[in-house]
Amino acid sequence: MDLKNKEQKYIINTYNRQPDATLFIKRGEGVYVWDEAGNRFLDFVSGLAVNNLGHCHPTVVEAVKRQTEKLMHTSNLYYTEPQIRLAEQLVAQSCADKVFFCNSGAEANEAAIKLARKFGKATRGCGAHEIITAQRSFHGRTLAAITATAQPKYHQGFEPMVAGFHYAEYNNLDSFAALVNENTCAILVEPIQGEGGVYPAQPEFLQGLRKLCDEHGLLLIFDEVQSGIGRTGKLLAYENYGVEPDVYTLAKGLGGGLPIGVMAARGAAADTLVPGDHASTFGGNPVVCAAAGAVLQVLGEDGFLEHVQKVGQYFMDRLQELTYANKVELRGLGLFIGLEISGDGAKVASDCQKEGLLLNCIGGKTLRFLPPLIVEEEHIDAAVNVLQRVLARLD
Repeated sequence: MDLKNKEQKYIINTYNRQPDATLFIKRGEGVYVWDEAGNRFLDFVSGLAVNNLGHCHPTVVEAVKRQTEKLMHTSNLYYTEPQIRLAEQLVAQSCADKVFFCNSGAEANEAAIKLARKFGKATRGCGAHEIITAQRSFHGRTLAAITATAQPKYHQGFEPMVAGFHYAEYNNLDSFAALVNENTCAILVEPIQGEGGVYPAQPEFLQGLRKLCDEHGLLLIFDEVQSGIGRTGKLLAYENYGVEPDVYTLAKGLGGGLPIGVMAARGAAADTLVPGDHASTFGGNPVVCAAAGAVLQVLGEDGFLEHVQKVGQYFMDRLQELTYANKVELRGLGLFIGLEISGDGAKVASDCQKEGLLLNCIGGKTLRFLPPLIVEEEHIDAAVNVLQRVLARLD
């Protein structure tokens, strides 16, 4: 039995991998991955915004090697240097005062939800536990995070959902304001909705949410799991808007390919959780924190984020030039880009893979592009040329 058949036999089918169609990736380097037959693919999925520095970035690899030779894990009962160093880096480069480490974006959002409920009860009264999120959002797969995710398709079969979540229209401040009441403790939004279709927030929307939260004593929480770590050309997407949250969450790109999550908070929110309130066995593991520290080191090098802004605009311009009758809308910021089409997006993604380009289709109609931040114009040209050929066949 080959490995693909063993996968079907031994792994619960939550990813719908198909032996005849799903790529079997053997190795990766920079912006490319290779399958078991040695075929090379330009990777514009990047592990869904995880491989922000490309595959096996040498600085990250070296940091991991060094740490694995010293200490791979110990309990959070004890101090470790990589964890403290990484926390210091994150605080120094953001609005946060303190951070909590976990293993994923869903866990980070779960921690933020718990923090918000405790903060609300302490500052607004014991009934203040409700959180307003945005329609079309995505915040993870744990039960509270999926409840915060305002997409009914992800709730089906798992009801009843967690109580205390209300959903407003993204980029519609009045819709959020109308849901605020004495039981509200926080507003949770993505600065750019990713899974929902790559919809950037309008500046006046985030600015209005900041004002609304300040007026009512609510926490403003930004889910930066996908938009953070340089993806938009800033270390954190909120920097593009001039609006600072009380709490933000990170994961994906921070670990350079290793699993890590962060819930960061500032001001009184940062002191809300106390010993015994929350914990993680693997959160802040010394190896992943060493990797994350290396990622932040590279992102902080002169010109790196400016490069993301430059090639992001170049990519947007090239996609805008596409001649395709079924093009609906191009959206995005930096290297976080979505192209909505009226045709079969899944077929476009499949056909691009056959021509050596990996991209992602969400919602059946939106092509999501998340190339490594080290991508160059020549890679973008190659990707757009493949896409143009595939789209031309569908016209």
